[in-house]
Amino acid sequence: MAQIHPTAVVDPKATIAADVEIGPFCVVGPNVKLDAGVKLISHVVVEGITEVGEGTVIYPFASIGLRPQDLKYHGEPSRLVIGKRNQIREGVTMNPGTEGGGMLTQVGDNGLFMVGAHVAHDCIVGSNCIFANNATLAGHVTVGDFAIIGGLSAVHQFVRIGHQAMVGGASGVEFDVIPFGSVLGNRAHLSGLNIVGLKRRSFNRDTIHTLRRAYRMLFAPEGTMTERVEDVASLFAECEPVMEIVSFMREDSSRGICQPLSVEAES
Repeated sequence: MAQIHPTAVVDPKATIAADVEIGPFCVVGPNVKLDAGVKLISHVVVEGITEVGEGTVIYPFASIGLRPQDLKYHGEPSRLVIGKRNQIREGVTMNPGTEGGGMLTQVGDNGLFMVGAHVAHDCIVGSNCIFANNATLAGHVTVGDFAIIGGLSAVHQFVRIGHQAMVGGASGVEFDVIPFGSVLGNRAHLSGLNIVGLKRRSFNRDTIHTLRRAYRMLFAPEGTMTERVEDVASLFAECEPVMEIVSFMREDSSRGICQPLSVEAES
């Protein structure tokens, strides 16, 4: 039987697994589903059509599944789906989707969302991601697996953050970040590849060297971006990580690709 503190307010229509723990002063709405092993430490609010996956722990004063911060939202029955084994720390906010974005906000498995992080409406966040303190996503952002969003960073709406990308702290990200890329700055620029992340994920030296060669070609001053992408696709067709970057850059996007600072800007 679920352990529910007597001060918690849990709607009888909520779906609560047998071993869920709900601490003091939590509020759980009627359309919430808490899977096995979920823990709400205390003072947590989970509302809306929200599913929290197995083993996820939510810390005090997190606000999960409440109405999106979007004036175009008019009460449509959109959803928030959170995966397994996430750590959602104090003051984190996650909102459901909207009619204008597919009606779904989704978070993968094994994520760490530190104090004050925000996942807005219609975002899709992969698995094994880390959001440092006060890292924030605007609406309709997608974040790939193993991405890291630095503290006090803000990601513009509709931006794509690629697989295993790194966003430095206090960065404003206006453009798409390629897989394995590293960006930083007030108006973030591409500063290279996330070499530390690649090594942590056990990429071998040859693959990292190949990625570096492809990166230099993709952002060389010669030719157009389209021409460089096609050249890299031809030369590195057998390297799966390079082709992941190529596929990412070929996809339609309203934001464009985050690029390195120009030589003129650096001098």
